[in-house]
Amino acid sequence: MATLTYSAAAVRTTKPTTPPALRKPIAVIPIKPNSISPIKTLNRTTKPTTFSIKSTASSDHSSTATTTITTTTTTSISPSPLTLKSRLQNGESLYGLFLLSFCPTLAEIAGLSGYDFVVVDMEHGHGGIPEALSCLHALASTQTPAILRLPETSATWAKKALDLGPQGIMFPMIESSKAAKKAVSYCRFPPAGVRGSAHTVVRASSYGIDEGYLSNYENQLLIMCQVESEEGVKHAEDIATVDGVDCIQMGPLDLSASMGYLWDPANKKVRKMMEAAENAALGSNPKEGGAYLAGFAMPHDGPRDLGTRGYHMVSGAVDVGLFRGAAVEDVKRFKMSLMDGLDDEQEDEKDADEKYWSE
Repeated sequence: MATLTYSAAAVRTTKPTTPPALRKPIAVIPIKPNSISPIKTLNRTTKPTTFSIKSTASSDHSSTATTTITTTTTTSISPSPLTLKSRLQNGESLYGLFLLSFCPTLAEIAGLSGYDFVVVDMEHGHGGIPEALSCLHALASTQTPAILRLPETSATWAKKALDLGPQGIMFPMIESSKAAKKAVSYCRFPPAGVRGSAHTVVRASSYGIDEGYLSNYENQLLIMCQVESEEGVKHAEDIATVDGVDCIQMGPLDLSASMGYLWDPANKKVRKMMEAAENAALGSNPKEGGAYLAGFAMPHDGPRDLGTRGYHMVSGAVDVGLFRGAAVEDVKRFKMSLMDGLDDEQEDEKDADEKYWSE
């Protein structure tokens, strides 16, 4: 409580008054999106705090005016409900891209192009945490959700990746329900898991500004487990029903390699094994503890093919592959144009010779 004393001359009324500077409520202040791509808003809410303003006149005539003013401010960040997880729950089919180049410019272009998500691939891409962070900055500027694929399934990699604040995390080579449970535990703070806590200062919580982070992170994070071996396919149903596993990500190339068909992912035996894993995932109900199905498009198995089989998330391309294809085609067109030009010149010379000798 603050007490202010005025002379009798300064006090003209005994009615409660509100200082003009404190009459207006504190407004909502918008901030830019951070690592979690849905737009976030910094909300300032007020709670009552009492200040007493006492005025004192002469000993014969005194009056006191007391005013209650609302001033207390708290900070919370409320994300948009349109996370990848909520969009899947709403029945949407999502289309994305894998980013192996770790190039922020390509990440930004991918986001501006309209992909629903971008997977920053630390398993096969050359980059690590610092390079991934630059790509997350670029994707956040376009409000495009990022998923981080880890180099391996470990608590250390999961901790460092999650502190960056992606919307999704992908664990490679999950072959049993036990491995899937460990992966989930790496994503949750104690006592539900073993994730190390620095939530007061890391990017995932807006560097501690988002006071609601601990209450919301489990509902917003998409946990993906890759099934990409014969052993993994055998246990796909069990993996899909592990509490906390949101999505089964198929890995056709590693699966074909584990079966001895490294150069033949379209082999009938590989496709039959893929079908078994797909049915296991699709047979689980995400609304009752099951998992969604995600996968890579292949030359023999395009995005539309995956969609017709019930895939909920499809990655249609890799940034390096897109650039490679465009570059090779560009050089090819140039060389063809030179050949076409040479043919035209030879034809012109032939016409000229014929014209000369016919005269």
